[in-house]
Amino acid sequence: MAKRVLGLTTFTPTATADTTNLVDATYFGVIQGGSSTQRINILEIFMGGQAGSSAPTFMLLARDSTIAVTVSSGTGQTDAAMDASTAALAAPPVVGNTATTKPQRSSTLHLLNLSFNAFGGLVRWLAAPGEEITTIGNTASLGEVSLSAFTGGTPGLMGGHIIYEPF
Repeated sequence: MAKRVLGLTTFTPTATADTTNLVDATYFGVIQGGSSTQRINILEIFMGGQAGSSAPTFMLLARDSTIAVTVSSGTGQTDAAMDASTAALAAPPVVGNTATTKPQRSSTLHLLNLSFNAFGGLVRWLAAPGEEITTIGNTASLGEVSLSAFTGGTPGLMGGHIIYEPF
């Protein structure tokens, strides 16, 4: 049980309707189980605005109705263990913000609305003990979550991190 940090230095999200392909490198990322039985707890989400003017940004953490396939990390995205002595996982989680088969956010399984103004605004969600958001496996729709912008507003430049723990 090794906590990990999925970070993204800077990007501008693209507002995308539910059940529509997310566009590579314009969403924060997906987190998917590395095996059919892997459980992942999401512990924290932080986003900081970097926009140069007012930018109301409607970010949603949601389960995906179509999961990403052949996932990789785009420019500025990193995934690292928090503890330096963490051993390599037998089935590492799949994370990234580019894919050959694009993820699609479910229209009925939104988990968090993290709307904020990306013009210097901050948003941080921290799970209370026992109230972590979880995934199980690596299939739709319980095995993958994505953090992406919803339609409306004017999404602005931002960066941030997600702290999660695979089991």
